[in-house]
Amino acid sequence: MAPKDTQTPTGSATAQVANRVLDDLNDGVPRLIADQDGKILFATTDFAALCGVEPADLIGRALTSVFTFAEPDDAFHATSMFGARRDDANAILSSLREGLHLVDIQTGHALPPVRGPYQFDRLKMADGRGLIIASGTDGETARNAGLDTDMAARLLDRIAGNEWKTRADDATAKHGNTQNTNDETAHFMAMSSDLMAVSDTRARFTRINPVMADTLGYTESQMQRMGFLDAIHPEDKAMVRNAIGALMTDDAVHDHVIDFECRMLTRDGASLWMEWRNKRSGDAIYSVGRNVTAIKKQEDALFRQQQMLREAQAIGHMGHWRWIVGATDIIFSEEIYCIFGVDPEEFHPTLDSVNALLHRRDVGRLLQAFQRAIIEQKPYEMEFRVLRPSGEVRYIRCEGRCENDADGEVISLFGIMQDVTDRTLYERDLHEAKEAAERAYAAKSQFLANMSHELRTPLNAIIGFSEMMQRQLLGPIGSDRYLDYIGGIRESGEHLLDLIADILDMSKIEAGKYELDLEELNVSKVIRLAVHMMEGRATEAKIRVSIDMANEDLQIIADRRAVMQVLLNLLSNAVKFTDAGGSVRVDCMERDDYVLIKVTDTGIGIPANKLKNVTRPFEQAASHYTRKHEGTGLGLAITKELIELHGGTLHIESTVGIGTAVSVRLPYNAYDAMKAQGSLPAPIDDLI
Repeated sequence: MAPKDTQTPTGSATAQVANRVLDDLNDGVPRLIADQDGKILFATTDFAALCGVEPADLIGRALTSVFTFAEPDDAFHATSMFGARRDDANAILSSLREGLHLVDIQTGHALPPVRGPYQFDRLKMADGRGLIIASGTDGETARNAGLDTDMAARLLDRIAGNEWKTRADDATAKHGNTQNTNDETAHFMAMSSDLMAVSDTRARFTRINPVMADTLGYTESQMQRMGFLDAIHPEDKAMVRNAIGALMTDDAVHDHVIDFECRMLTRDGASLWMEWRNKRSGDAIYSVGRNVTAIKKQEDALFRQQQMLREAQAIGHMGHWRWIVGATDIIFSEEIYCIFGVDPEEFHPTLDSVNALLHRRDVGRLLQAFQRAIIEQKPYEMEFRVLRPSGEVRYIRCEGRCENDADGEVISLFGIMQDVTDRTLYERDLHEAKEAAERAYAAKSQFLANMSHELRTPLNAIIGFSEMMQRQLLGPIGSDRYLDYIGGIRESGEHLLDLIADILDMSKIEAGKYELDLEELNVSKVIRLAVHMMEGRATEAKIRVSIDMANEDLQIIADRRAVMQVLLNLLSNAVKFTDAGGSVRVDCMERDDYVLIKVTDTGIGIPANKLKNVTRPFEQAASHYTRKHEGTGLGLAITKELIELHGGTLHIESTVGIGTAVSVRLPYNAYDAMKAQGSLPAPIDDLI
């Protein structure tokens, strides 16, 4: 007799089975039973109360009208759902997965749905008809439930005469396998170290081997109640579902093998990486899997190490390389492409392509280093220069080792390359700064030695002549001979004034305090005035001075005093370092962007190793111990600075024993040149 909380049709074999089920499981848990068409046959009072109706009101209703699945992708088999209409209850129920699913129970009286977990079990009767049993339970109960403890198992135990058959037995009968064949297959499946499984069209397991059950932590009977997707990691389910769906629905892949990798969850929640090969034959899917978790961990560890190596090499501007002796290609790491400034997609490293990027003076050195390493079989290191495609020069340090075979022969060279451009340039700057400091110290010593001589000579004359006049050693002050002494005193004072003026001008220029007073001036007049001022000294030295000018009316905008000082300094040096009988010539020529003033002499000349230093302060071509000419060594330095303040340049050509030519290039408008340099003087609006 049916329990009081159920409504059952009488005289039905199905009703008798259901009555026994409900009698056995009337434990206060909301449950219902539906037939294979999805029609509700029975419902407990507890379940009907959730729906807000009487149990009799649920009889005959569709199961899908009561339950709405929160996660339909996990609740139904995609392979069976392919092409099914959403309103086809039979197709929907045939694809329903057994197990725990989160559902919304549709209630009456306009009440909101009730959400909760329900365990769905499928039973098959001996006559082929099936039942679906839904039981309200919690997650922990469902996880701990197995085929031997759930409602379906207890029902099977109560029904005598083998009225029900398990899905595995049904699948065996469907495929017509004999007991002997099953036994032989079981031996092979048990002996394999791979995971093996056979699934039906709904991707539910019909047979597995012990390795698969042990790997995932289930019993074989528990896994026969599961589907393939039930054990897949949530993040990989979509991919696996698509692969299996394509395998089951596309005739083009019939009897073909589909491979994929995915993560599977064990019973205790651990994640394992599996590599699966799947083949469809008829309505069955045969799957062979391999646990590749250890390989994945090694790959991940290797990837992290490679990533750390790449980052370390990028930070250190260092890369590794390898060359097999006799081969054409060279193996480069990612950072070496960056060092050479080339694109890995476009540049193929070979001996020829690498040599093409080397500085021409370093190609031979690199090949010699490789050859010496092969012959001597010793570590080696060297530095070379790389010319990047952009034209930039980079300095590279290379260290290498030899790889030998079993016979001790060198089979390859390998090593590292590091971009040391910054360090090289820093060391070069440091070396130049050290040399500059040493030159400055030497120039100071030389300047003091020169100045002691330059100052002592006029001061001795001034003091000596003054003392003779004070004591009237030549008679009373009115003597004509004292006039010569007075002239010597004036000349010596003027000489001292010139020395002090040069020192002050150099100091102002170095301090950036020298300001040009620009005006429009006639170059011809300035040159002729400077030559006229030097004629007396040139005549005394028996030197001829000439001028060659094509345009007497040439006008430029410049500082008159500075241009005059430049010309006087150049003419003074030319006369000073030219022997008697020589000549000095001044040429003035017009060019497109500048005026060229060239002072040429037939003097003693300047040694080639001194040319780059003569324009530095206090530098002179001859040693202060051997030089025969007066001067502080500031003339050419001041001249160069004054010309560059105008935006011009100074160039010196000289040959010892033949003479010297100093070329001065001055812009036509010093204001425009200074404006371009960002070094404008005081406002000169009248010249704009």
